[in-house]
Amino acid sequence: MMDKVQTRVLLAEDDRNLGNLLRNYLEAKGYSTFLCVNGEEATEMFSQKEFDFCILDIMMPVKDGFTVASEIRAINKKIPILFLTAKALQEDKLKGFEAGADDYITKPFSMEELLMRMQAILRRTEEAPRAVPPDNIFSLGGYTFDYNRQALIFRNKEQKLTSKEAGLLKLLCVHANEVLDRSTALKEIWHDDSYFNARSMDVYIVKLRKYLKSDPRVELINVHGVGFKLVVNI
Repeated sequence: MMDKVQTRVLLAEDDRNLGNLLRNYLEAKGYSTFLCVNGEEATEMFSQKEFDFCILDIMMPVKDGFTVASEIRAINKKIPILFLTAKALQEDKLKGFEAGADDYITKPFSMEELLMRMQAILRRTEEAPRAVPPDNIFSLGGYTFDYNRQALIFRNKEQKLTSKEAGLLKLLCVHANEVLDRSTALKEIWHDDSYFNARSMDVYIVKLRKYLKSDPRVELINVHGVGFKLVVNI
């Protein structure tokens, strides 16, 4: 993880009191923080300076946080964006993720929770990119998984997969023999880690486990309270 002293944060919050509190807290934790009080100012600031992280309020004058996030994403597709908002409706969260958010925290919140979420996002985004075969074809014991064709082949028998099954299996393959965090999988495939989507993902895991049962060298296991692990023994 990068040195926090070097981490430059763009903070857009129209409540000056809250904005100043957040800026002072983050500065005390070693983050170089620039406060903007409306969306237009935030967009202009981002285009003029280098940043490593963005914290955006949604309800701001001139431009709202969704618009700012979309404009930032047009400039930099990878910079982490976290939304701060009093809007807790499901459709607002989905709109936030569609606008390019990496996470979403509702007011009121604790400074400590904000900091922990920031650090978790930075750890994920600063990791080296995972190796993905250029043709999106993965070997899993006796299986061949062709992501582009959404097909799992074993001894010349082909199992067609749904889009979500294929997306989830690809993510598991990329993290083979490592624990895949539930939240990471939900946000990557479902774009939201709600209870309903979590239950839906469990159903897909059961289906994938059934598809992979023909080769004992391949095992998809639950890691209680954390996520899943695709074990591939050579």
